[in-house]
Amino acid sequence: MKRITTVLTMTLILLLMTLFLASCGDNQADNQANNQAGATEIDEHEPLRIIAVAFPQYDFIRQIAGDRVELSMLLSPGAEPHGFEPTPRDMIAINNADLLVYVGGHGDEWVHSVLASLDRQNMRTVALLDMVDAVLQELVEGMEHGHAHHHGHSHDHHHHHDDHDHDNHDNHHHDHDNHHDHHDDHDHDDHDDHHHDHDDHDHDDNHHDHDHHHDHHHHEDEYDEHVWTSPRNAILIVQALTDILAEMDPDNAEYFRGNAAAYIVQLQELDAAFVEVVASGLRRTVVFGDRFPFRYLMDAYGLTYFAAFTGCSAETQASPATIAFLINKVQEEDIPVVFHIEFSNLLIANTIVEATGARLVELHSAHNVSHADFNAGVTYLDLMWRNVDSLREGLN
Repeated sequence: MKRITTVLTMTLILLLMTLFLASCGDNQADNQANNQAGATEIDEHEPLRIIAVAFPQYDFIRQIAGDRVELSMLLSPGAEPHGFEPTPRDMIAINNADLLVYVGGHGDEWVHSVLASLDRQNMRTVALLDMVDAVLQELVEGMEHGHAHHHGHSHDHHHHHDDHDHDNHDNHHHDHDNHHDHHDDHDHDDHDDHHHDHDDHDHDDNHHDHDHHHDHHHHEDEYDEHVWTSPRNAILIVQALTDILAEMDPDNAEYFRGNAAAYIVQLQELDAAFVEVVASGLRRTVVFGDRFPFRYLMDAYGLTYFAAFTGCSAETQASPATIAFLINKVQEEDIPVVFHIEFSNLLIANTIVEATGARLVELHSAHNVSHADFNAGVTYLDLMWRNVDSLREGLN
């Protein structure tokens, strides 16, 4: 009887174990099915893959989108931005991107040949020059022509005019992105409203007309690409980028717009600081012993400038006549500071400083940053607040 009971007990245990294992198997299958379904759902919402060619747009997108996009910067930290040429690895990255954001000036003329060789069906491209009213480079008194960084292409794809015709600007913006279907949340009329509203922030009053201060002419009809150096333009760029990101990723549109709104408040505070610095300054003239990528900054706040070369010049050593002119300007107007840009070899600036006793101060264009700054997470705002302090020193 005990043997029968033992056999029955063992049989019952084996049966229960079989049922338990079968149940576990079913649960495991269900879990696998659920995981596969979840993976499919995640795949449908992969983050946008965005390539920013240079630092300004990289940082703007970083502030707007945070970690909800896959963002990379094509230009290596510390590299000269105007002579950039993409590597085969860069070409692969561009081909796999959802969005390419470039500046649009002569330094980016390689973009057009690269895009022509790639399948652009699923990729969108935008240029910063198309987000603001671009102005032509100018040669002011004492400035050398210099040779810009050319890549063998014309600049006819830009149709901005000195009279800042908004209708032509909008028509070109649509032409530039005519392979995309712009939706209501990226309404260019709204973009113009933003621009006009922002101009109401004393922009017209402070706008600097160089015809009243310099003998100048346009330099080979090249547009000055350093549009972000004015915080007012930075606001327009952030608004435009936010509209584009929200259109491309509606699920995160509210997140993008919230971040952008908070960021624009900080840019407005930066703008107000520049206004205050200029208003409290003892002078309105600055001298650069270097290339000059700050046309938009000077125009925004009513400053006069003298420099050795335009912002995109490839030259590093000025003629004796140019150096003598800048030395005389510093001495005649008792200018306390000679500015230079980041990554400068300081040849011209040091010569002027040695001859005049002026102080040497950096004004950072934010076109690119050093490896140390990039690794430290330095932002456009960080660099521009440094410029506020530098300009305060230069105007007093």
